[in-house]
Amino acid sequence: MPLSPDYIVKLNRLQKLYVKFPELAGIEAVNFSKERFRQKNWLDRTREKWKPRKRTGSTKKKAKGSTLVKSGRLKRSIRKIRQTRNSVTIGTDVPYARIHNEGGEINKSVSVRSHTRKRKGRSAKVKSHTRKMNTSIPQRQFVGESAILMRRIERLLQREITNILKI
Repeated sequence: MPLSPDYIVKLNRLQKLYVKFPELAGIEAVNFSKERFRQKNWLDRTREKWKPRKRTGSTKKKAKGSTLVKSGRLKRSIRKIRQTRNSVTIGTDVPYARIHNEGGEINKSVSVRSHTRKRKGRSAKVKSHTRKMNTSIPQRQFVGESAILMRRIERLLQREITNILKI
């Protein structure tokens, strides 16, 4: 019994989906990670809110901007790093991304260049010096494996297959 032309068209479309699906899954994963910056949380099996940032300074006014977003560099840098037929890896090349994603301690000496400090209409010259940094960075995960993300990708695949088989 010969195959119907409709059946062959559907098989061809399913084959094309097999090839392009890693790209679609990568887009979904990148969007999921960037959404974490807007929602200020990590979604896996449960919702884990990011710890709010500390306010610094003597007046402790509300700082401008969003948590983990000062220039937007970190959020913009999230992209597809590698893609194979069966997998997609997303990530970032920003050096401070890991400490924010995983949390941790920074214990080292840093060099401070000489500069001019301006405060309350006065300016003061600051000499170059070294400063010890002992800082704890809380985990604010935005990239990684997530049950919710996997469910979204499964639904995306299901929708694509259903659309192909409807035709």
